[in-house]
Amino acid sequence: MDAGRLTKRATLLEPIEAVDDDGQVVQSWADRGTVWCNWTPRRGGEGVMQARIESRNPAIITVRASALTRRITSEWVARIDGREFDVKEAPTETPDRAYLEFLAMTRGAK
Repeated sequence: MDAGRLTKRATLLEPIEAVDDDGQVVQSWADRGTVWCNWTPRRGGEGVMQARIESRNPAIITVRASALTRRITSEWVARIDGREFDVKEAPTETPDRAYLEFLAMTRGAK
């Protein structure tokens, strides 16, 4: 992978707990930064086809390795082109250690 293939902007959102006006604990999202990324839709396989039937689209997202991107966990969300992707696994390093890749999935129809 070379940096020229990172053509999309991803806003990384971390879950945080906040207290609303009634004193109830609610989960919200904190914007932790925006990075260049590449996302590749997953193809084939029974699980992928089932996800598409449910209006969820699995993809592999690739980002440059940095202090921010190394903090990503399976609880985070990546917003790309107005679509929100739930991160489904902790990122793994590419063999050259310059990039991180992780499986993510759109939330689907509500």
